[in-house]
Amino acid sequence: MTEPLSPFSVPQGDVGGPTDLALLPASETPQLRADAARNRTRLLEVAARLAAERGIANVTMEDIACGAGVGKGTVFRRFGDRTGLLVELLSHHEQQLQAAFLSGPPPLGPGAAPTERLHAFGSAVIRHEHAHRDFYLEAHIEPGRRRTSPAYRFRLAHVCMLLREARLDGDNELVSHLLLGYLETVLVDHLLTERGMSLERVDAGWRDLVDRYTGRWSRCTG
Repeated sequence: MTEPLSPFSVPQGDVGGPTDLALLPASETPQLRADAARNRTRLLEVAARLAAERGIANVTMEDIACGAGVGKGTVFRRFGDRTGLLVELLSHHEQQLQAAFLSGPPPLGPGAAPTERLHAFGSAVIRHEHAHRDFYLEAHIEPGRRRTSPAYRFRLAHVCMLLREARLDGDNELVSHLLLGYLETVLVDHLLTERGMSLERVDAGWRDLVDRYTGRWSRCTG
């Protein structure tokens, strides 16, 4: 019987921290031939659809192969193993989010004031991860690994950049870690599922947090 996709104990990587299930920025994704890229996209689309229907823990490599009309060996050759597939799925979702805040329309993308972009960034992360909660919860099952993943470092750099653009006093890196802590997948999922809060309330809390930090710094430097 084929074992379903589920959380894994991921081995430690080389320099740069442990290998995380959570995502490579788009700039770090290997380039593929056109036919290989189409096959990869097809398999990822099938895997994402099945995960949305059943939950990622109930999807097997054999299910994905059947849904894509290929042999199971093709799926293993493309992704290596189930961990590799989950990494690719998460990377695919993360790249969609990154594209939105790097080059999408304002206020999430360039063209709006830094504080407006921070508001939109947090709202987008909250909704994006909630929409793909199974993937992100499994990826962040070990909290320490989250902060060493390429995706987290990418988000950290983005928030730091917006704080610098706002010309606010303070330690931008430390404050960026604090702000991103509010957006952590496990915390937001707890607030939504265990505490019964709405997405709108969690979103409003993020905006209030950003305003408190940016307003405080503005008063200190005004």
